Amino acid sequence: MTLPQLNIYRHDRGRRALITLAGEIGPATAPQVRAALERCLHDGITTIDVDLTTVGRCDSSGLRVFLDASRHAAGTRASLRLHHPSPPDRTAPRGHRLRSSAPVTAPGEMWCTAARRAIFSDHV
Repeated sequence: MTLPQLNIYRHDRGRRALITLAGEIGPATAPQVRAALERCLHDGITTIDVDLTTVGRCDSSGLRVFLDASRHAAGTRASLRLHHPSPPDRTAPRGHRLRSSAPVTAPGEMWCTAARRAIFSDHV
């Protein structure tokens, strides 16, 4: 069995950063994504754009990273924006429903649309 591979590229322009991810985001690679996003905030980046064009798969551990990073960014008056996720799927994790006002989209293994600011409702 081969481990999933993920390449992370970062390009800064002033207080903005473009993070380009290529590969799969799962339990083995989500910590790398978390570290890259936290490093941006630590470096004083106020706008983080994440390009997901070449992400083939992102499971719930990857989505959790984006949700946590979005909340952390908001707490530091920064923003996290996800771009070009996998094709949307309107289903959500067990017992959750996406709020129609959720401004972000993130990929998922069984569901692909989820989170610009990543907001879920606990009620179906």
